Amino acid sequence: MPPLSDCRKPSLRITGSITALATPFHAAGQIDAAAWKRLLDQQLTAGTQALVVAGSTGEAAALDDAEFEALLRQTVEHVAGRVPVIAGTGMQSTAKTVAQTRRAQSCGADAALVVTPPYVRPTQTGLLVHYTQVAEQGGLPVILYNVPTRTGSDLLPETVAQLRVHPRIVGIKEARPEESRMQALIGLRGADFSIFSGDDPTAGRAMLAGADGVVSVASNVVPAAFRRLCELARAGDSVGVARLNERLRSLLAFLAIEPNPIPLKALLAQAGIGHGLRLPLMPLSAAHAREAIAMAKDCIAIENDAADTAVKPTLAA
Repeated sequence: MPPLSDCRKPSLRITGSITALATPFHAAGQIDAAAWKRLLDQQLTAGTQALVVAGSTGEAAALDDAEFEALLRQTVEHVAGRVPVIAGTGMQSTAKTVAQTRRAQSCGADAALVVTPPYVRPTQTGLLVHYTQVAEQGGLPVILYNVPTRTGSDLLPETVAQLRVHPRIVGIKEARPEESRMQALIGLRGADFSIFSGDDPTAGRAMLAGADGVVSVASNVVPAAFRRLCELARAGDSVGVARLNERLRSLLAFLAIEPNPIPLKALLAQAGIGHGLRLPLMPLSAAHAREAIAMAKDCIAIENDAADTAVKPTLAA
């Protein structure tokens, strides 16, 4: 790695609709490579502008190192530069996160999405040092990821303000839904530091306020609709955003009915993309099975509506 003083911000600029991909499995539990490629193709065809591999939605904690590497290599090869490929590399310790980020770099990833270390609850100073070391030693541009409800740690805007000037830190995915939090972060946005919503229900509002895009769970099943949401929001069309949000409301509520990615994977299974999850996650409760069938049909209708109204997508980020 070059000395920090010699570094420049990477030229990578990611915006718009980004999907945090679920990882499809065979019924016996191994990764379904054919279903994975179908999922990638659906995303590319619908206009998704970047892909996250092995994030929390992708059940990264349940993947071994060989599976992590295989998924990334397959994705990089299949996507072939059409959109950026972002690897989820955040782990509980700094050393393990650096090692996972280097592993992602060796597989051809374009950037690393690094969640705050779960469970250990570092101080703000600890987070500052953690992310600085990952950025300096991991070999990839780093996107910060804050999701306190999952990790027990909240990366505060004042800490982000210190991190954003680092030559290898290029953005943040913020999953807190409060408008005040997003407003504080948007004030840190710049040509070399992007702000992404990590909360599907409030993503349109965030982008209308100036956020660069969304890292979405729901876009696994309605990618064209989320590409359209980004187009409307970044064009300042608040009426169009409100209409599309209302159309998506039932789906987003369903995706929160049990912990992510349980409801999402039920919908993907209805679409023929994978079977089930890895323990300790369990399939969707039987009480919600009929709703899942109905919601899978509604996803098709949502996508058809989005395709009818969308600007023809390109595969450039």
